[in-house]
Amino acid sequence: MAENSKIAWTTHTFNPWIGCTKVSVACDNCYAEAWDNRFGGERWGPHAVRTRTKTWGNPVKWNRQAEGAEERPRVFCASLADVFDNHRSIEKAWRRELWTLIRQCPNLDFLLLTKRPQNITRFLPDDWGDGYLNVWLGCTVENQAEADRRITHLTDVPAVVHFLSMEPLQGPVDLWPWIDSLQWVIVGGENSPRYRPADPDWFRNLRDTCAASGVPFLFKQWEGRNQREIEAKGRELDGVVHDGYPPRTC
Repeated sequence: MAENSKIAWTTHTFNPWIGCTKVSVACDNCYAEAWDNRFGGERWGPHAVRTRTKTWGNPVKWNRQAEGAEERPRVFCASLADVFDNHRSIEKAWRRELWTLIRQCPNLDFLLLTKRPQNITRFLPDDWGDGYLNVWLGCTVENQAEADRRITHLTDVPAVVHFLSMEPLQGPVDLWPWIDSLQWVIVGGENSPRYRPADPDWFRNLRDTCAASGVPFLFKQWEGRNQREIEAKGRELDGVVHDGYPPRTC
């Protein structure tokens, strides 16, 4: 959990706790729930208890290793949970300690991705101000309905980077109403034995919107039944690998 992540857009993953509840169609084939089921965790659903991990020392180690490095490591927090989940079993102390940890790791950029952007403001630390320089706020958007529902909640919160993870993309999305408030867009198909096919034009239209607005665009993957099948398809979209990232914020 995970020293060097295989996720294309992050360096490491860190989970302060594990567990979540499905909230939209992007969650239907949730990889994190499948991971938890393999270990008998039973941490998914509104009545399931979230559990704190023992990996809190990892970011401290990565921060020390990154001292003076030319490239800042990106830390996806949390890949097996949602930092802005309002579940009753998530203790207030966990969140306070997470923000303290983030402040203590200035050499890392923490990527906080949520499907609950309406909860962000409620759980920010008192000293958030215009945003921590090493925290990027993002939300998942899989179709137009979720774009309409989520993006404004995200962009209304001050942050040095606002980003979207449009994966697994489940339909065409028009980003023009928000594109000037975004600093990064990640797009990809679904990884699941029950994956739902994506129309390549959905990806192309988002690529073109980002290009026209100068927003970094990252095409993560095509859809497939498993990681091996997806990797065999490569990461090219119309013959180009799109690996856009926001500029450094620290």
